[in-house]
Amino acid sequence: MDYNSTQQKDNRKTIYTILIAALVLTWGYIIYLRTQNKQEVTTITTEKAAVITSRDSLKAAFDNVELKADSLTNTNVQLQGSLAERNSEILKLKNNIRNILNKKNATDDELKQAKSMIKELNDKVDGMLVEINKLKGENAELTTTNQQLNTEKTQLTSDKKNLETNLNNTQNENKKLADKVDVATTLHASNIGVTAVTIKGNGKEKETSKAKKADMFVIGCILDENRITPSGTKTLYVCVFNPNGSPSGTEGTFTTREGETKPYTNRVEVNYEQGKAIPVSFNWKPDEHFESGEYKIEIYNNGFKIGEGRKTLKKSGFLGL
Repeated sequence: MDYNSTQQKDNRKTIYTILIAALVLTWGYIIYLRTQNKQEVTTITTEKAAVITSRDSLKAAFDNVELKADSLTNTNVQLQGSLAERNSEILKLKNNIRNILNKKNATDDELKQAKSMIKELNDKVDGMLVEINKLKGENAELTTTNQQLNTEKTQLTSDKKNLETNLNNTQNENKKLADKVDVATTLHASNIGVTAVTIKGNGKEKETSKAKKADMFVIGCILDENRITPSGTKTLYVCVFNPNGSPSGTEGTFTTREGETKPYTNRVEVNYEQGKAIPVSFNWKPDEHFESGEYKIEIYNNGFKIGEGRKTLKKSGFLGL
C-alpha cells in the first residue's frame, strides 16, 4: 500500500467522525428542545388546570351562597326597610361575581376578587337570615299579643254589652218606678163645685143660674190628702169648655200623659202641704159673655186629669128674669 492511499483513508475516517459527532449533537439538541417544550406545555397545562379548578371551586361556592340567598328572598317576598337595602346589595354582589366567573380568561386577581366577594356575599346572607329570624320572632310575639288583645277586646265588648243591657234594664225599671212614683204623687181633686155669680154695683156677689146674668164662675175643689206628694208649689191646669164643646178663653197649652197637646183656660199655682187636704178656689171670666147650656170644667195635674165638674146656665125667662 502506498502512502497516498493510507492518507486518504485517514482523511475519510476524520470526516466520518466529524459528521457522526455533528449528527449526535444535532439529535441531542432536538431532543433537548422537545424536552423543554414538553415541560413548558406541561406547566401551562398544569397552570390552566389549576385556574379551571379554582374557578370551578369558586363557582360551586357561589352556587351554594346564591341558592341560600334565593331561598331567603323567595320565602320573604315583602322585604322592607333595611332588609330591602340588604337584598339590593346582595343582588349587586351576585351580578359582579357571576360576571367574573363567566369569563373564560379570568385572571388570578379577578378570581381572588371573586373569592373575596363570595365571602362578603355569604356574610351578608347570614346577616340577613339572622335579621329575618329576629323579625319573625318579633312578629310572632306581636301576633300573640294581638290575639290576646283581640280576646280582651271581645271580652270587653261582651262585658260592655252586658253592662248596656243591665243599664237599659235598670233604666227601664227606674222609669217604671219613676212613673209609679209620678202617678202616686199626682194630686186628686174632689168636691168640685162651679158657681155662676153676678157682681152687684156695690161689689157683692150673688149666685145665678142665668147665662145672661152671670159675670164669672167661682170654681172650687179639694185637693185630697196625699202622703207621697212632697210639699211645695203645684200647678193645676183648668180647661173650661163652652156648651158647644170649644175651649173657652185659651191662655196656653200643656201636654197630657197620652202625648196630647191640650189648650188650658186657666193656670193655678197651689201651695200644697204633704199629707193634708187643701181647699182650692179661683175665679174665671169668659172673654165675652156666658152662653146658655152646659159648661164642662176639667182639672189636670202632672199631665193627668184629676177631676171634672159641670155647670149648666139657663136662658133668661120672660122680661129677662
